[in-house]
Amino acid sequence: MDVVQLKTVIMAGGKGTRIASVASDIPKPMIPLQGKPILEHQIECLKRYGLGDIVIILGHLGHIIRDHFGDGSRFGCGIRYYQESSPLGTAGALFEIEPELTEDFVLLNGDIIFDIDFTRLVNFHKNSNSDATVVAHPNNHPFDSTLLVTDDEDRVVDLLNKEEPERYYKNLVNSGIQLINKRLLSSYRGLSSIPVNASPGRTDLDRDILKKTIPVNRVYAYRTPEYIKDMGTPDRYRQAASDIKNGLVSRRNLSLPQKAVFLDRDGTINRLNGFIARPEQFELLDGVAEAIRGLNGSGFLVIVISNQPVIARGEASFEDLRLIHNKMETELGKRGAFIDDIFFCPHHPDKGFPGERAELKIDCECRKPKPGLILKAAARYNIDPAESFMVGDSLTDVRAGNLAGCRSVLLSEKPDKAIEFSSPTLLDFFESFVSPK
Repeated sequence: MDVVQLKTVIMAGGKGTRIASVASDIPKPMIPLQGKPILEHQIECLKRYGLGDIVIILGHLGHIIRDHFGDGSRFGCGIRYYQESSPLGTAGALFEIEPELTEDFVLLNGDIIFDIDFTRLVNFHKNSNSDATVVAHPNNHPFDSTLLVTDDEDRVVDLLNKEEPERYYKNLVNSGIQLINKRLLSSYRGLSSIPVNASPGRTDLDRDILKKTIPVNRVYAYRTPEYIKDMGTPDRYRQAASDIKNGLVSRRNLSLPQKAVFLDRDGTINRLNGFIARPEQFELLDGVAEAIRGLNGSGFLVIVISNQPVIARGEASFEDLRLIHNKMETELGKRGAFIDDIFFCPHHPDKGFPGERAELKIDCECRKPKPGLILKAAARYNIDPAESFMVGDSLTDVRAGNLAGCRSVLLSEKPDKAIEFSSPTLLDFFESFVSPK
């Protein structure tokens, strides 16, 4: 699949009522950020990946967008427009322009700032043989976002909307960027008994199309830590403006080497309480959410690297561990912090535990102090270990970080003279090493 052959559809019809205090006389995608409209920032990123064949769906004050961009030639691309006569939601207009869509096409919201490597996205979509690939990421406001529930293969099995009952969840949010195959639209027609060439009217991509077709279509989440932020509120708008100015937006593109803070879990993020085998045993340490929230805005990825021998020892199941990590992500999300990804080792080499799982009782390459998990994360997210930290409360963490080529920091009230870097708490680490005053 050649990226350049894909059409891009930008949904630019929303009124933006929550951000009206910033600008109420222009469409939300035309709100300026560092001297140019949000929509222009989007087009610049799309062009870099050959995605210059663009359809913009217009709604409220759409003529302002049309007047600014014209046919797109001034911006090095080709643009045509579809003007909604009445609001069609986040997907209704797709059925109106369906005949001109390429077999696979990019669909994105017009009110988000992003800089992502579309080549990686297209390759993931192709390799998954996906009907819809949802670009997903953690964010600092998951409680008012559409959350994706995935299996171990990144296939989406459910969507949790804002109005659903609260429960522990993985902080994995639909970012507003999708790569869709037209099969998905045909499937929705069939499930909804919509005749060919007929329009379903106002349609929501998440609640109507994706949620309804998940059982019968291949819908995947493409998880990325790249910069994607919606302009839904004045605070988010101001944060995005600052992030563009300081270069954070462009630096997070995975075509560029990244830097990360790798975090041990037990004793670093949560209180030591023996081996944590159930969600109710998990309790965040004081200051951890504040530290991770600071790291989220610093340019470092935040990745958990954890030995979990409770799996091999038969004291917890993979499902138990998933719930524990969901609780961690939920509690952090309530405090405006998030983890970019979690890598864990379920193995344990020593035998003789009641209920142990024989297939996991091995001497693996991923159990700390071996650096396997760090190296795996580095390969997935183009991380430069030499620019990164490994932070934990044991010498095992320090050794793993050193073997991976990271700067290792021991969390301890009583520093070990043999350890080059130490800090009493995770918050102190952030303030001393990442954001020194």
